[in-house]
Amino acid sequence: MSLIIRVIVNALALWAAVFLINGIHVDAQDMTGQIVVYLAVGAIFGVVNAVIKPIVKTVGCLFYALTLGLIGLVVNALLFLLTEWIAGLFDIPFRIDTFWDAFLGAIVVAVVSFLISIVLPDGQDD
Repeated sequence: MSLIIRVIVNALALWAAVFLINGIHVDAQDMTGQIVVYLAVGAIFGVVNAVIKPIVKTVGCLFYALTLGLIGLVVNALLFLLTEWIAGLFDIPFRIDTFWDAFLGAIVVAVVSFLISIVLPDGQDD
């Protein structure tokens, strides 16, 4: 159940990024198509973050230390671009124009995901 909630949170965060950043686009024609695209891209983004991000953090931990974690913003933008590339492999109409759009979009997705996760219960009983 938490996996479904995580995909929905990612989809809502992606919607916010598309809404706020002019260089991020979902080219679906109808509302149902847009919802499917957001859910699919949210699932892809979740898998990319779950699988690749820990590997990058482990391999590049020296860069994280040297830049006081700021390299994490660049890594998130690159993972966002990787998500766009994977979505393109599946013919999902999601595209990002430039690296800087991905950079800003990754920040929006991170902030919105964080804010939504504060509101949602974590499933742990104290």
